[in-house]
Amino acid sequence: MVLSPLSRDVSNQATQRVPFRCENLASARPLPLLSARYAVAVKPKHEAELFKAALRAGIRYAESRGAVEFEPTDSARDKALYVYRLLVHDKIIAPMPEDQVGEKTIRHRLASWYAHLPAGHPLLG
Repeated sequence: MVLSPLSRDVSNQATQRVPFRCENLASARPLPLLSARYAVAVKPKHEAELFKAALRAGIRYAESRGAVEFEPTDSARDKALYVYRLLVHDKIIAPMPEDQVGEKTIRHRLASWYAHLPAGHPLLG
């Protein structure tokens, strides 16, 4: 007789316990300890190319929105920071804590944003 968790009949529970068997513990691999709070981002091998494409797409987005007009003398760092702040303002990407906002993290965030755009999105290409 199998008791469901919602069953009210608990009279024979003590006699119906199944012993725990650990036959394959020696061959089992240990599970990695993962925590969503302390997850480490994995850098893709082609992140530099993704960042360049993301920056171009972000510049197109910002200029088509009429929010900014970049000049040729603006540095890539300034453009990336502006694009990141605009995407956060428009709630397209989630903001990072201010103490983590830096050039490397912005590059990584923009590259991952661009990598996750769906196929056929207007900013791709």
